[in-house]
Amino acid sequence: MNNELDEQDKLAEEWAKALEDQEDLSVTDEGGTGEDDDSTEGSQDNLAEEWAKALASDEEENFKDEQQQRTLSAQSKNARFKDLTQEAKKKTEGTKRDLDFILDIPLTVTAQLGGTQLLINELLQLGQGSVIELNKLAGEPMEVLVNGKLVARGEAVVINEKFGIRLTDIISPVERIKQLG
Repeated sequence: MNNELDEQDKLAEEWAKALEDQEDLSVTDEGGTGEDDDSTEGSQDNLAEEWAKALASDEEENFKDEQQQRTLSAQSKNARFKDLTQEAKKKTEGTKRDLDFILDIPLTVTAQLGGTQLLINELLQLGQGSVIELNKLAGEPMEVLVNGKLVARGEAVVINEKFGIRLTDIISPVERIKQLG
């Protein structure tokens, strides 16, 4: 791309120079130097020669570029690549040790019994002892969310006077990906 721009710049400079030369010749002709039509034809011949040279050099540069492209194309066809399988195996062995640092990252685990939607008016009318009807039926499994993403379902249990969840179903990675979309 840069070669094309360079070639175009060179060609533009040559054209500008040729036009300046032509203007200089026309100014001297108009100035009444007494030159006849033969000198005008000579200057046109000179201009034609300059154009021919410029076009020839442009064609030569294009030919060189095409040869270079063919050479590069031939080299790319004969390229040899080393087998990266062994290197990949070495990297995966080290990865197991490198993943230990993520074991200390805190996550928020939430057990969701159910949900509902209320109008602001209904929310303001709630008081102590009010009952909110949820979208889940009695006995239906609760959802376990990790950082807001569903990862499991389970049933509520009481252990030492505290609530807990016995996991009954772990969400597969495929199902988790479907939930993202």
